[in-house]
Amino acid sequence: MPASASTVAEPETAIPVPAAAAAARTAKPKRQPRYHVVLWNDDDHTYDYVVAMLRTLFGHPAERGVVLARQVDKQGRAIVLTTTKEHAELKRDQIHAFGADRLLARSQGSMTATIEPEPA
Repeated sequence: MPASASTVAEPETAIPVPAAAAAARTAKPKRQPRYHVVLWNDDDHTYDYVVAMLRTLFGHPAERGVVLARQVDKQGRAIVLTTTKEHAELKRDQIHAFGADRLLARSQGSMTATIEPEPA
């Protein structure tokens, strides 16, 4: 038969997919491990400083900032954010770079913050 302008396509054949690949497509993606950003108490920063810092760096409203400032003062620490490790490291570093409390002459620098894994 001579070639014509329209050709008939070969039928596509299904390629079998291994069971592991098929299962991977339907499995839920793994969640990244979460980390807490922990703010630690000291005597060199006022409540006003803590509230302002939490508002600036985390977007916490003043009311939430006061609650967290009290928790830091009374319990020695407060979890101010839970997020991915990279974001937690960034927020910890931003706390460390926030600077001294201008209302206290003895304040020589920023507050201390650490990150810790969220318990499973």
